[in-house]
Amino acid sequence: QVQLVESGGGLVQPGGSLRLSCEASGSIFSILGVGWYRQAPGKQRELVAARTSGGMINYADFVKGRFTISRDNAKNTVYLQMNSLKPEDTAAYYCHVDLTIPEALDVVYSYWGQGIPVTVSS
Repeated sequence: QVQLVESGGGLVQPGGSLRLSCEASGSIFSILGVGWYRQAPGKQRELVAARTSGGMINYADFVKGRFTISRDNAKNTVYLQMNSLKPEDTAAYYCHVDLTIPEALDVVYSYWGQGIPVTVSS
């Protein structure tokens, strides 16, 4: 069983910063692609940033230059550093991880975090 636990969200003023963390735990062999998505009330979930197992990174246009995705393989943790936050960044943020498990190395499993709220407001 694999779990993703997110942390680091909360309330921040416009222009401020937050760092989201997503720690994967359980029976994990290898973490492949990782990503962060967000969903604002009444809107569809959208990609914020993604990093492939090969190291390619893709950012949504609305966060380029402000957000940075990174990972710590030793800790099975994915981060999203968010700077220069705007009110329109307010949303629930979800991490997504593709991984393999020791029991089935030829199968890629996808997991979602539970979502963590980020509110940007003065």
